Amino acid sequence: MASGNKVIHKELTHIIHPIPPFYRPDSRILILGSFPSVKSRESRFFYGHPQNRFWKLIVLLFQEEKLPETIEEKAALLDRHHIAAWDSIHECDIYGSSDSSIRNVVPNDFSGILGGTRIERIYTNGKKSHEIYVKYCLPQTGREDICLPSTSPANAAWSLERLAEEWKQILEFT
Repeated sequence: MASGNKVIHKELTHIIHPIPPFYRPDSRILILGSFPSVKSRESRFFYGHPQNRFWKLIVLLFQEEKLPETIEEKAALLDRHHIAAWDSIHECDIYGSSDSSIRNVVPNDFSGILGGTRIERIYTNGKKSHEIYVKYCLPQTGREDICLPSTSPANAAWSLERLAEEWKQILEFT
């Protein structure tokens, strides 16, 4: 990246996914991100960045009364609605939380989660997760995904209401 006459090099860091998959035997849908953000890695659970709209969206779709704050509350919310959560990538080189910087992808192994649940549909949260899933995971799982618009704050063109309109299809399987 050039800044004036200076060239700025962003350092990629090799990271192994630090968050285990979340699922229960009665999980019916699997929602996959690409790779956890810096904030998610720090919080040790999915969608940890306060500006990510995932939790607000799930609360809206399921008409829940309270936005979950703790890992326990988030897990209980997913559990109540038979939602499993994980990411397409097991390890990669990445700069911060930038999906566009992702290199040297090693996909997650989905045999345990798919073999130990009643997953009927796999949804990818955003285009990058979908691209990674199709390229690296689909050959392993043999199961197509449905790409939903990203809940990331980087997807600012989509309002929460517009996201809900697209995401409401998950209600059919929960």
